[in-house]
Amino acid sequence: MSANRSERVSPTAYATGYLWYRHGLSDKALVTPQGKRLDRAFRGFIAATRLLSGISLDAMMLARHKGIDAVLMRAIDAGEVTQVIEIAAGLSARGWRMRQRYGDRITYIETDLPAMAATKRTLLENARLLGPRHQVRVLDALANEGPTSLAAIAATLDPKQGTAIITEGLMNYLAPAQANSVWQRIAHTLKQFPHGVYLADVYFAPEQRSAAMLAFGAILQVFVRGRMHVHFDTPKDARERMTHDGFKKAQVHRTRDIPATQAISKTSGADRVSVLEARM
Repeated sequence: MSANRSERVSPTAYATGYLWYRHGLSDKALVTPQGKRLDRAFRGFIAATRLLSGISLDAMMLARHKGIDAVLMRAIDAGEVTQVIEIAAGLSARGWRMRQRYGDRITYIETDLPAMAATKRTLLENARLLGPRHQVRVLDALANEGPTSLAAIAATLDPKQGTAIITEGLMNYLAPAQANSVWQRIAHTLKQFPHGVYLADVYFAPEQRSAAMLAFGAILQVFVRGRMHVHFDTPKDARERMTHDGFKKAQVHRTRDIPATQAISKTSGADRVSVLEARM
């Protein structure tokens, strides 16, 4: 989240953006030439990791993406959430999909560091897919204050409406102290709304310690050019950390228990990711 990281868009953002499109989860407006090229390399990487570890990164990413969608839609359908802030949204089309599904029933703010936010805003503006209820804003998840802080973005929303905050694929890039500060910031932000829901993908250390997962993790860190962190040992650890960081309660949804991801959860990799839901 440092300034130099904001100067360019990560290759993984382009690659995953096209992955969502390839699987029918995105619009052609978010397809980029870089994404097409990198997706070929990404598919080669996926094939290599599956050959060496037996684990499908494709399945893991689809499970986390669809799982978060499912829990978010449940909260929207229940009338608990009408506003969404997605942190480090990259080229995910979740905002577009939710607006397609719910129309003016929701306000969706996608956020990222400056280069990624500018890229995505241009793509969506060119396709005339943005408006007052669907925006792309610059946000630094590690900023305590200022115009690019979570607090500043949240201040633009209606404090009388239920709000969800999403961090898909972000927290494992953060060291434990950084992750804790982000969770505390999110909890503090959600306190101002009548319903506050936080959603993220979550992983557990014992499930990552097999020879297959260690090999998978080593290869993945090379591809993403950084260290990955697993913050919890058990679902209980995750629940306790969330309450310690300011949430009222938390639960972990295994992909095998979410109807939308039950089928894919049978694939190695998809069974290693869960959805964390914490509430105020």
